[in-house]
Amino acid sequence: MASTNNKGVTIYKRRRFSTFTKGLRELSQWLCENDCKDVCMESTGKYWISVFNVLEDSCNITLAHPKYVKAIRGKKTDKKDAKWNADLFKHDLVARSFMPPLSIRQLHDLMRYRFN
Repeated sequence: MASTNNKGVTIYKRRRFSTFTKGLRELSQWLCENDCKDVCMESTGKYWISVFNVLEDSCNITLAHPKYVKAIRGKKTDKKDAKWNADLFKHDLVARSFMPPLSIRQLHDLMRYRFN
């Protein structure tokens, strides 16, 4: 999590959460406690879906395509990537991916299940 004060200084907070529902709810609560209303995350594989589903009611989520937020080559880590994404988002350099409303996504999942 990154927050910028009125002098333009950015403070980064980091915490680890489980990817199970309980952990994701703790993440949502932690974000609310820290007055975080905007979340930017990379849509890598299927890993983002459960996080998106838990956070969509409490946050404005910007879903970024990995191609457009890729950091410069070097010693990449998840922590460095998270900081890079936060900085890009802070400067409004992340294009938001389209996400249909929940009802349309549920209908899409049902149709995919029925088709298979």
